[in-house]
Amino acid sequence: MAKHQDMDRRDFLNDLTRGTAVAGAGLLVASSAYARKSTIPTDPHLPTTGTLLNPDDTIGIGIIGVGGMGSGHLGDLLSREKNGQNIQVRAISDVYTRRQKNALKRVEQQTGRTIEAYFDYTQLLERDDIHAVVIATPDHWHALNAIHALQAGKDVYCQKPITHTIEEAYDLRETVYKTGRVFQCGAQRCSDDFFWQARDFIQQGGIGKLLWVQADYSRNSKGGPDDRGGEWNYHIDADATNNPDAGDAYIDWRQWLGPAKRRDFSPPRFFQFRKFWDYSGGIATDLLYHYIAPLTIALGTTTPERVSANGGIWIQKDDREVPDTFMMNLDYPQDFSMTLTSSMANAQANPLMIRGHRATIRHHESGGMHVSAEKQFEDWFKKEHGANEIIVDLQPRDDHMTNWLKCIKTREKCHLDIDTACDALVVTRLGIESYRQDKILFWDHEEQRQTRKHPRPHRDSKYPVQES
Repeated sequence: MAKHQDMDRRDFLNDLTRGTAVAGAGLLVASSAYARKSTIPTDPHLPTTGTLLNPDDTIGIGIIGVGGMGSGHLGDLLSREKNGQNIQVRAISDVYTRRQKNALKRVEQQTGRTIEAYFDYTQLLERDDIHAVVIATPDHWHALNAIHALQAGKDVYCQKPITHTIEEAYDLRETVYKTGRVFQCGAQRCSDDFFWQARDFIQQGGIGKLLWVQADYSRNSKGGPDDRGGEWNYHIDADATNNPDAGDAYIDWRQWLGPAKRRDFSPPRFFQFRKFWDYSGGIATDLLYHYIAPLTIALGTTTPERVSANGGIWIQKDDREVPDTFMMNLDYPQDFSMTLTSSMANAQANPLMIRGHRATIRHHESGGMHVSAEKQFEDWFKKEHGANEIIVDLQPRDDHMTNWLKCIKTREKCHLDIDTACDALVVTRLGIESYRQDKILFWDHEEQRQTRKHPRPHRDSKYPVQES
């Protein structure tokens, strides 16, 4: 568990993080996006990097980042190993000495094995006994972590959002295409069968023409007995420092900053990174992504054409930069709208609803999908489905991590594949930039770039209404 001493390696990494493609901070996608559109995905059964495992081989896993989410993934994977799944966590990487030691202790206690920990994740990626990695670092590191892992021949599970910028998302997608490695984005609701049942029902014309969708992810994290003083105000270790001689309290701050703006050591920025634009998109990427991604699946869509966002820091007025209340309105090229709402200061969320011209989809308290007809179409709905409202039972579906682990062996597409994850990232970043710039933004999915005007200024639909 040596400290990061290899300056040649560090200088090389820093050169990469300063690259204009991977670390580009702008919203407009550069002309290279046109070339990316023609990249043909490599057959995952014939990847261009790494090797393939046999059905009986043990999957060697590395975890990059063992803080909050990473620690949770570590516990999950260790439980799976203990229960007989053919996997092993063989190394971890983190910039905080205390987190490294805690992770190593957990592995030894639960498996009896001792593993290696690294400050520099690229050393983990050099190991041939690691076939796949779980990435749970702050958002601003996701692109480089994932791209380097794919290039090193590893299959990847990357926490949402897949990247911090749109440009990075397209770079990552291109790397997945070129390498043929298996990729899963960690937004677990995409393995909720509700959204797949909704997808089938909508595609079969069960609600008529899709019209308007609403979703909400809200909670109240200020006030009361569990007061955190505001969302993402995670505990700060009082002794944490960037002093290399501080033992367990040492944080490799330069490594943690990576492609982000150079700043003096800041415990709030390290422990509470989701409050700051340099490392996170706040509500949009941490919470609303959990609906944007599965709804992209359910609605069979890609990215919106028109995006507007509003909100503000209305209650949690501390050192945060991101809003505590945030809303987005989206218009899609298939002629339907979506409204996404969220507050970190009031937990009374708007219910998920998918409204069609003839019927509406909701969650049912039983856990199934509730579909009810519009009054004007009750006769039609009853003829089609036997009643004015129905409950569609959900079917067994692998959880998100199980899906990824299976796909490593089968080489099939994961529930939240790179294309869907990339489209969801575009949505969140457009919303963030609309909020920060105080303007409506327009996006052309075919050209994969922002436009100054609506790509269909007269709204002539490419998808004419076709209802039976």
